[in-house]
Amino acid sequence: MSILQGLRIIEIASLGPAPFCGMLLADLGADVIVVERKDAATPLPRPDYIVNRGKRSIALDLKRPQAIEVVLRLVERSDVLIEGMRPGVMERLGIAPEVCLEHRPSLIYGRMTGWGQYGPLSHSAGHDGNYTALSGALWYASPPGVAPVAPPTLIGDVGGGALYLAIGLLAGVLKARQSGRGQVVDAAIVDGSAHMLNLLLSALAASDAGYERGVHHFDCGPSVNTYRCSDGGWIIVSPLESKFYEELLERIGLAGDPTFENRTDTANWPLQRALLSETFAKRTRAEWCAILEGTDACFAPVNDPAEAARHPHMAARQVFAEVGGVLQAAPAPRFSQSPPTDWRRGVPRVGEDTETILRETGYDEGSMRELRSSEAI
Repeated sequence: MSILQGLRIIEIASLGPAPFCGMLLADLGADVIVVERKDAATPLPRPDYIVNRGKRSIALDLKRPQAIEVVLRLVERSDVLIEGMRPGVMERLGIAPEVCLEHRPSLIYGRMTGWGQYGPLSHSAGHDGNYTALSGALWYASPPGVAPVAPPTLIGDVGGGALYLAIGLLAGVLKARQSGRGQVVDAAIVDGSAHMLNLLLSALAASDAGYERGVHHFDCGPSVNTYRCSDGGWIIVSPLESKFYEELLERIGLAGDPTFENRTDTANWPLQRALLSETFAKRTRAEWCAILEGTDACFAPVNDPAEAARHPHMAARQVFAEVGGVLQAAPAPRFSQSPPTDWRRGVPRVGEDTETILRETGYDEGSMRELRSSEAI
């Protein structure tokens, strides 16, 4: 059995971090039923919609009372509900937390937003960069003097959002199985991305430099930086500890160079960075990989996703695969006793599982005809 087999989750279709959370839980074996918007057009294959892989799809018109009744009957047979709407939307639809908890007292009701369910900005529009900027998580994204830019979606939508929602949901399920009582999980990206700062805040607390950019090794120190190679490829070195730093200098031919005698004095950093840039620019990325990869110099090439999939380490761990012609990453983490799901089975068409799910929920042919006549399905 997969690690979450037997857990049933209802996901109200939305964008970004909520469906990513649903995908993560489906990857781990949960039965995730995504309630998607009913569309009269013929649903087309969508192998590129990776966040819906492994889920089952039911198409409903949530503006119809009969469709809301279907959702509530699904809730009665489920452990978790996930929604990623702005505050107030689920209440207006008639599937607010208190309504769902009446139908399933042990339900864990997960709410995924950027700003949270309350606060001055809770009803404002926003996206990943807005939330991470406000929370402080974007502050060290780039060197001083350069516009702070982080990889799209990773810090906010996924890190501070989807992953925190998943943790909250699973913690809630554990508690509900002890107490029989469900509850609401308020997962806000501003909360999660701020919480992720604690490892960094710990290092900053030990420094006299406060929160100033450009004065910490992890911020833009020359030994924790990206460098361009002679072929235009990029590499990154990150030898924070002295023994790793010394190994890097030894392997690139700079051991004993007086330029690197004092690595803590920020006044020396421009010259050190210039010399490292000059050194790494003398060889191709492949040549530096041959010299540094697999050593304790804390080195890696900066790969695009296709290059990452082909890298021997990633290939050995089967981290990536193409499904329906679309490159995607395998489920994570891995478990020693529980097998992975068949995540390569792909993405369902919109409404592909509607009739099967309705039958499982107790609808017979007559009641399904009534749903069709009401245009709820």
